[in-house]
Amino acid sequence: MSELVPEPRPKPAVPMKPIGINPNLLGYIGIDTIIEQMRKKTMKTGFDFNIMVVGQSGLGKSTLVNTLFKSQVSRKASSWNREEKIPKTVEIKAIGHVIEEGGVKMKLTVIDTPGFGDQINNENCWEPIEKYINEQYEKFLKEEVNIARKKRIPDTRVHCCLYFISPTGHSLRPLDLEFMKHLSKVVNIIPVIAKADTMTLEEKSEFKQRVRKELEVNGIEFYPQKEFDEDLEDKTENDKIRQESMPFAVVGSDKEYQVNGKRVLGRKTPWGIIEVENLNHCEFALLRDFVIRTHLQDLKEVTHNIHYETYRAKRLNDNGGLPPGEGLLGTVLPPVPATPCPTAE
Repeated sequence: MSELVPEPRPKPAVPMKPIGINPNLLGYIGIDTIIEQMRKKTMKTGFDFNIMVVGQSGLGKSTLVNTLFKSQVSRKASSWNREEKIPKTVEIKAIGHVIEEGGVKMKLTVIDTPGFGDQINNENCWEPIEKYINEQYEKFLKEEVNIARKKRIPDTRVHCCLYFISPTGHSLRPLDLEFMKHLSKVVNIIPVIAKADTMTLEEKSEFKQRVRKELEVNGIEFYPQKEFDEDLEDKTENDKIRQESMPFAVVGSDKEYQVNGKRVLGRKTPWGIIEVENLNHCEFALLRDFVIRTHLQDLKEVTHNIHYETYRAKRLNDNGGLPPGEGLLGTVLPPVPATPCPTAE
């Protein structure tokens, strides 16, 4: 009878000694230089920013845009003819400029909409504007789906729409509500009360509250939209803007006056100078900081990631992954017959 050999017991696991870390690896690596690399690259390529101004004639749209960018960038400044008649329908006029500051170049395009709201019958007068916005999305989409697409696709999409509200002091017009209701789904709308110096401080405050209430009751969302706040910090900052600043009550002027020994932009009245950049007089400085200094990049990102992606997903879904009637090489595709699914026997 063979002798039984006991099985060897497994040795208890001994914890491994920690591997020594080379202290040289804890020194400076240089990861933070990626910020400087990105800065240099973007400064070389520059930025695109396209801003649309919409509102009735006589609300100071051109003057405000010139004041906003401290440059003659509006249609009025570029090719103004005093004998120019009001267009019978809404026309779209885009004017491009290159602005440079501190070595940073920005290609600014101002899209004006003369004729909007100036007719007796303004039914569906927002349709040419909506069509223009969607055409820019379509143009960008066609460049994206090309096989040999450009390294840098020209961006003509509308990043921001300043909607000018007449300072009536009463309520929004049906045209204002209809425009913002239709266009808020395809573009970032920032409501602006024009020529705020025509109202007293009390009237201005009451009108702002009334406008906010009407927009809320009608389910109209303006930029910055609540659902696009990325974190608590964004929400806190944007809530303050939505509840206190919107809509911005502004005054525009490209004329300078001497006030207390300083040159200031302003409007001269019989009772004094209205200083454009003085927060006690109007909210122009808040609008400029909002559009340019704090939210310009976010306006571009929301346009690309939300509005354009919504348009792109719908177009590609409707047309089998391609723009209508086009193949990958630009050839017209024949209709594909439906193939019946085999049934299980």
